[in-house]
Amino acid sequence: MPRFFCPAPLHTGDLLDLPSGAARHVQVLRLQPGDSITLFNHGPGWDGASPGGEFEARVTLMGRSQVQVEIGSHQAVEREARRAVHLAVGMPANERMDWLVEKAAELGVASIQPLMTERSVLRLAAERATKKVEHWQSVAIAACEQCGGNRVPLVHGVKTLAQWLAAHNATDTDAPRALLLSLREGTQLLQGMDLGTSSALFLSGPEGGLSVAEESAAVAAGFAPVTLGARVLRSETAAITALALLA
Repeated sequence: MPRFFCPAPLHTGDLLDLPSGAARHVQVLRLQPGDSITLFNHGPGWDGASPGGEFEARVTLMGRSQVQVEIGSHQAVEREARRAVHLAVGMPANERMDWLVEKAAELGVASIQPLMTERSVLRLAAERATKKVEHWQSVAIAACEQCGGNRVPLVHGVKTLAQWLAAHNATDTDAPRALLLSLREGTQLLQGMDLGTSSALFLSGPEGGLSVAEESAAVAAGFAPVTLGARVLRSETAAITALALLA
């Protein structure tokens, strides 16, 4: 059954005009009145009142631009990771960031923070940054629609690493376990670390990694250096591998 993210309150028995994004997808699939779909709304724009999970729905009207559905039964099903993992990543260039966002959403990442670092090839600011974040958010939504996830990760606005670290508070008792991907000597292996069930915040650099000064700043901010092993992975591969181990 086709699945669609619908950032609106969902209640059994209601008639609902689908938001433009979901309506456009229904029309692309050439669905007709009477066809069944699945809706979920936990993610950016979630109102906090709807129960999460997912809802069955039936198409009742297909207009030129309007798609109306009747909300059916609620299924309290969740397919999320065992712990919340937040990913802060030095943005890789070209389509690699799209790939990273897609795969991270499929693996159940809780949020993604795009960062500009000393070695970042991709530089974004103002309107261009806003449009890129909107694009990456749509990539995350599409990934959750495909994989069965009911909680769309939030893609935060682009920041420099220095800005982001300045706002990070590792001393907060409720803060996630802060980990830094590093190739420095004596770094602990991520595989096999005992993290319990606590949430995690994972910082990974762009192509070429973080600079020595940036790593030192992250460590000073409370991040524990970890490694994935002897091989040097591409930036996007390393971030996804860490997420798979942590989630």
